[in-house]
Amino acid sequence: MINLVIFNGRHGASRTIELKRPLVAAALSVALAVPMALGGAAVYWWTDAHNRDLNASLTHQLQQELEAQREKVADVRLQTGEHLDALTAKLGEMQARLLRLDALGKRLTTLADLDEDEFNFDQPPAVGGPELDSEPVGTSSDDLMKSLDDLSHQIEDRQQQLQVIESLLSNRQFEDQVFIAGRPIRKGWLSSHFGRRIDPFTGRPAWHEGVDMAGKDGSDIIASAAGVVVWAGPRYGYGNLVEIDHGNGYTTRYGHAKEVVVNKGDIVKKGQVIALMGSTGRSTGPHVHYEVRHNGRALDPAKFIYRSSR
Repeated sequence: MINLVIFNGRHGASRTIELKRPLVAAALSVALAVPMALGGAAVYWWTDAHNRDLNASLTHQLQQELEAQREKVADVRLQTGEHLDALTAKLGEMQARLLRLDALGKRLTTLADLDEDEFNFDQPPAVGGPELDSEPVGTSSDDLMKSLDDLSHQIEDRQQQLQVIESLLSNRQFEDQVFIAGRPIRKGWLSSHFGRRIDPFTGRPAWHEGVDMAGKDGSDIIASAAGVVVWAGPRYGYGNLVEIDHGNGYTTRYGHAKEVVVNKGDIVKKGQVIALMGSTGRSTGPHVHYEVRHNGRALDPAKFIYRSSR
């Protein structure tokens, strides 16, 4: 039992109330339950609000991360598209180049009269290999790179063929250039043959190692084939002489020139002017003394003058 004493502040009187234990326990329970209930509600309200704020923040962060990823994906797609466009343009450029090479190669083959079976620019280069499982066909960077590689191989094949043709043509042109043929003058006439004749100065039989071709004083003397000038100047009996080495043991000589217009060591082309006609040295009038020699031995120039050029 508990005695509860209540004082009256105004009159100073007091009252005593006896409380039994069950009643005291109930009163304490009520007194504690009210503030605890109010506190629990406050805690619950604060926790719920905090969770809502946290969820909102996380959601916002996720949205920002997703937006950043979308931008990255868009950038990658843009770069990939630009890369594919660049590769596609390069592919078209190389295809056009290959077509030009094929057209040029076909024309050269025809002009050079080469074997079309050996230099066939209408057919792609032969390829082969074991068949493997096919992958799905699609336009991708790898596909374009493979196409570029294939075109590069085709272009390389065409370039090798063109190099061979160029070499053949160069050799043929060189052979045509050093092929001795035609007259050593543009205008004039044959005034003395090769071989035995009457010497114009002594009146006795003598051996003539060339032919004489007369013409107008100062007219052009031309090379009958391409070669290297090994003599350009005065020489006993010849007057002013030009001698050209054409290779393979062949040389030509052009004597009695009024003026020499080339120098020793010069490379001359077929038909190039090398001197002007005159009457220097042992001569009776304007003409060119023309010789053809092989390994130092004089040959009849008529065989070379009247044969066709290659």
